[in-house]
Amino acid sequence: MMTDATDNGAGRTQDMVGKALSLLTLLGEHPHGAVASALARESGFPLSTAHRLLGILVREGFAKFEQTTRQYAVGIRIFELAQSVSVAYGFAGMTRPILEELSAITKEASLLTVRDNDRQLYVQTIAGPQQVSVNGEPGRHGPLHCTAVGKVLTAFAVDSVREQLLASISLDACSPNSITDRAAFRVEIEKVRRLGYAIADEEHELGIRAIAVPVFVHGEVVAALATAAPAYRASVERLEEYVPHLHETARSLATVMALQ
Repeated sequence: MMTDATDNGAGRTQDMVGKALSLLTLLGEHPHGAVASALARESGFPLSTAHRLLGILVREGFAKFEQTTRQYAVGIRIFELAQSVSVAYGFAGMTRPILEELSAITKEASLLTVRDNDRQLYVQTIAGPQQVSVNGEPGRHGPLHCTAVGKVLTAFAVDSVREQLLASISLDACSPNSITDRAAFRVEIEKVRRLGYAIADEEHELGIRAIAVPVFVHGEVVAALATAAPAYRASVERLEEYVPHLHETARSLATVMALQ
């Protein structure tokens, strides 16, 4: 009986931790904040549970509460952790000026992303000098199957991971041009592996095109680097002209990341 009680207590603790992390992840999707009732509705938790979990997150600094608006938002502790992760994975320091150099050449946005399980995560973005530019907000997730960076991260993952992704990731129609057929997606990924770069031709969002290449450190893909632009300004052929610059930038990024 003592063992059962202990196991039940541990199970409840794990359940609460899981719910708190789920709520924190959801909170991250509301960078400008959200009220508890909205978070409870989106998470599926009872309002009382959401309130209790949010209180814990606020107490520990992972969330903050604005009295005037009654909204919760991510706290400073998240920023601190993000900075630690950025340094640990080599995304801080010299990566930004390297991306800035690429944008100076292409006159378009430069994006750096990593794979987070079955999604891609923006870790750094440099807007292009043009008045209209593509923006990938750091800390935000995107799909793998219909973005240039996502295709690269899938194509150059280790064999076992690549096969798992090809067999299991959702192929939602984010735009009319998204690949939603699994066999067609496999063909696309093989094409990316053969060419060494990926194109997203208005597949994630109409009006936006992107081209991406892998960033390898010690033989493993650690990130994807992309140039993204409004479709009216950049044809696929125009983007392909940037491939040598992208590969050169990827090599510079790899050197910096390997040292951090």
